[in-house]
Amino acid sequence: MSIELSAAASYGIDFAREHLANKRIFALTGAGISTDSGIPDYRGEGRVARHPMTYDVFMSSETARTRYWARSFVGWSRIEQATPNAGHFALAHAESLGRVTQLVTQNVDGLHQAAGSRSVIDLHGRLDRVRCMGCGAVTARAQLDERLQELNPMVSKDQNIEFTPDGDAEVEVTADFRVPSCQKCNGVLKPDVVFFGESVPATRAEQALSLLDKAEALLVAGTSLTVNSGLRFARLAARAGKPIVIVNLGPTKADELAIAKIDASTSLALEKLLID
Repeated sequence: MSIELSAAASYGIDFAREHLANKRIFALTGAGISTDSGIPDYRGEGRVARHPMTYDVFMSSETARTRYWARSFVGWSRIEQATPNAGHFALAHAESLGRVTQLVTQNVDGLHQAAGSRSVIDLHGRLDRVRCMGCGAVTARAQLDERLQELNPMVSKDQNIEFTPDGDAEVEVTADFRVPSCQKCNGVLKPDVVFFGESVPATRAEQALSLLDKAEALLVAGTSLTVNSGLRFARLAARAGKPIVIVNLGPTKADELAIAKIDASTSLALEKLLID
């Protein structure tokens, strides 16, 4: 059964198209754009709100790091196998047409790049990379996955287990799960993503904000803007008088700042908003 846009969403799209016409659009995306690729969000309808492990807990406890990597080892394959959906492709197409000039995503799944978007800033990092907290060396997550498999050959990757946007699978962690350290300095390995309680790198944030300043409109897609690192883009755009269009299922913290709030799936709405 096909899902159609509601009359209100269709009207909102038509209204928003008029205000975005011939403008350089800065797009900000969140977990909601990847749900149709099989990656759940944290706060979607019907989900129990969960928060991932914080930076302080991860860095201060070997037990916590073991728990994280054991659960991530199982859940990562679900992220790795995910493919872009219509929302990702619509943004990539709009970029190729010169409509979307910059895309900033709060997601760590790399699906925008997989869809063909080039001007992407991964605000919260990428889950397919691993960084050593000692020497700073960055390696591919696939390489770490091979090492984890070698050290833990008895662990099964059950594809039916519930998981989160950061690949944290709902599994029981055995006491004998082994986590490798950096091959260069024996330091602690951490996914190259911004954990809760950790700040977005200043140079990355400054680059994104500078590009917002050059844009003429802000499109928010698939995020409730609960995290301040995303909400500030909407606040700055509003302060500068730039039109803001929001596409998201459910309310966001910036609804009152938007000229149009489209309560619809990004997979359905973005192509009609940006391409048709």
